[in-house]
Amino acid sequence: MKIVSCVYLLGIWFYTLCLKIAALFNQKAKLLCKGRQETWQKIKNFDNSGGCVWIHAASLGEFEQGRPLIEAIKAKTPNQKIVLTFYSPSGYEIRKNYNLADLVCYLPADGPSNAKRFVEAINPTQVYFVKYEFWHFFLKAVKTRNIPLYGISMIFRRSQPFFSTWGDWFRNMIEMFTHIYVQDTESANLLNSIKFTRHTIAGDTRFDRVRQIADSAADIPSVSTFAQETEQVIVAGSTWPPDEDLLVPFINNAPKSVKLVIAPHEIGKARVDALCARLTVPYARFTQLDGADLSAARVFVVDTIGLLSAIYRYATITYVGGGFGVGIHNTLEPAIYGRPVIFGPNHKRFKEAMDLLACGGGMTITDKASFDKVMGDLLANPQKISDAGKAAGDYCQSMLGATQRIMSDTRS
Repeated sequence: MKIVSCVYLLGIWFYTLCLKIAALFNQKAKLLCKGRQETWQKIKNFDNSGGCVWIHAASLGEFEQGRPLIEAIKAKTPNQKIVLTFYSPSGYEIRKNYNLADLVCYLPADGPSNAKRFVEAINPTQVYFVKYEFWHFFLKAVKTRNIPLYGISMIFRRSQPFFSTWGDWFRNMIEMFTHIYVQDTESANLLNSIKFTRHTIAGDTRFDRVRQIADSAADIPSVSTFAQETEQVIVAGSTWPPDEDLLVPFINNAPKSVKLVIAPHEIGKARVDALCARLTVPYARFTQLDGADLSAARVFVVDTIGLLSAIYRYATITYVGGGFGVGIHNTLEPAIYGRPVIFGPNHKRFKEAMDLLACGGGMTITDKASFDKVMGDLLANPQKISDAGKAAGDYCQSMLGATQRIMSDTRS
């Protein structure tokens, strides 16, 4: 065990060194290095009297899983101090001013001295790690002080080292948790296989979050007006060029009764201009609506951020981009509205996508031919749209409540 810990620590040291070198020419690495340095100043000024609840999320997606818990804690005990830590700049830079946290900072590099110093400085009374995060020395520092430590929305796979014949050191990290709340039965069975029984199948707190977002979403008058002009509206969210290689030819050749709302993942001017140049049907852009004739437009290009989750409500059918790259984006945001969800082939790492396929609320495509077939079949069959939409909505509804389950156990 000691040898493995030394190898792990050496790996952390080497990674940190590489990170500092990369920071000379890589903006993300620079932000991480600078942010970690600022963490020590931030915790020096943090009033730790009375303790805090510490929630750690790797990045933005994990934050969205932890957010319902933070909001529930604050609703129940408004004076409870919350410390929120991130590993990735993509999470921290967007949520560094999150108003329900009393301190938001980067997690320092894992190591015995850093972990001891950080935990003593924030003085947590409870700790929650979200989904995939396992940092040996931080977990050990929490465990050593007998602070309740919980894993939430966690999901495990057989291929992870915790379940290998040589994984004793990794399994030791699992044992440090007071209790783990997993997303599914498979994860629970894997924990049982290593004789870790302090777990509960609670589901994924992200479902509670998308429900909150949907319930509080404001009307978007321009999109509403555009959508009311037809009975068939495709909303395509977080699209990349390979997704648009399917969507643009389809809408260019689709009947006039079909309209498309498209929200590219990247909204730089050159990127959006290139997308619009491929359209042979009338279109409108969200940022250029003055004088636009929405009644004549067939495509509405959403070249701004922050609206997509609300826009899905106007859809007849939804398409979620990213499936021809590293992986699909958020499929729950359209599914929560009870809309069929279409996505590309790189979806197998996403449990909710696999679940949507299994229940009939989701459909996957692999190329232009399969996209045209799936989309054509749906548009020609309103009952099929209705059935798939209901399946997606019912699935989301059945998965709600993870936050309350965790709160009932850990904050009673």
